[in-house]
Amino acid sequence: MSDSAWLVLPTYNERDNLEGIVRAALPALGEAVAEPHILVVDDSSPDGTGALADRLAAELPGVHVLHRARKQGLGRAYLAAFTHALDAGADLVLEMDSDFSHDPADLPRMVRATADADLVLGSRYVQGGGIADWGLGRRALSLGGSLYARVVLGVAVRDLTGGFKCFRSDVLRELDFAGVQASGYGFQIELTYRAILAGFRIQEIPITFRERRAGESKMDAKIAMEALRTIPRLRRDGVQPGRAADAATTRVLAR
Repeated sequence: MSDSAWLVLPTYNERDNLEGIVRAALPALGEAVAEPHILVVDDSSPDGTGALADRLAAELPGVHVLHRARKQGLGRAYLAAFTHALDAGADLVLEMDSDFSHDPADLPRMVRATADADLVLGSRYVQGGGIADWGLGRRALSLGGSLYARVVLGVAVRDLTGGFKCFRSDVLRELDFAGVQASGYGFQIELTYRAILAGFRIQEIPITFRERRAGESKMDAKIAMEALRTIPRLRRDGVQPGRAADAATTRVLAR
C-alpha cells in the first residue's frame, strides 16, 4: 500500500457538487492508501465554492484547499496542485472531475494499478469502459477527438483526452511543468504524451464516464480548438517519429 495519495479536485462554480464528491472520494481513497488527501483547487468561484471547500477542510482531516486569484485554465490549476502535493510528500497524485462524471468508487482500482504502472488512466475507450447519458453526436465527437490525437501522436493509448488519472510522484517530478503549454483540456493530452515520451509505463483501466450531476460544463468552442491545436504541435515539438509509440509500455487492465 502506498503511504500518501493526493486527489486533486479543480473547481469553478461547483458548489452543488463539491461536498458530495469530497465525502464520497475521501473514504474511497482511504481504502487503498494509509494517508488519503484531497486538494480542492478553486479559481475564485463566484458561487461560493471556495468558502464551502474551506468549511470541509476545517471539518474533515485530509482535505485541503488551494485558492487561486482568478480563473487561468484547467492545466494551470492542476500544475499548481501537483506542485503543492509533491512538496507535501505525495507518493501518488490523482486527477478527477469534481462533478461525479468520474465515479469515486473507482479510486481504489486506480491506486492498485500503480503496482505495475507509473501512470494509470481511467479509460472510456478500452474494453469494459464506456460513456453513459450522452447522445450519439456527443459520443462521436469525443471518440473522434481521442482517435485523432492517437493517430497524429502515434501512440497506443486509447483515451488521451480523459481526466481521470493516477500518477506516481516520480512521473510528475520528471516532467517539465514550465514547458507545459496547454491550459485547457489539451493539457490532459499533453501531460500523458510527455509521460509516454519519457518512457514511463502507462496502463488504461476501464471506467464508465457519466454526465455531470449538477452545474454547467466548462467545455466550449475555444477550449476545444485549443486542444485540437495542441496535438500537431506536440508531435512537431516531440522527439523522433516513432519514439512515442515505443517509449512506454501501454497495457489495458480489466475491471
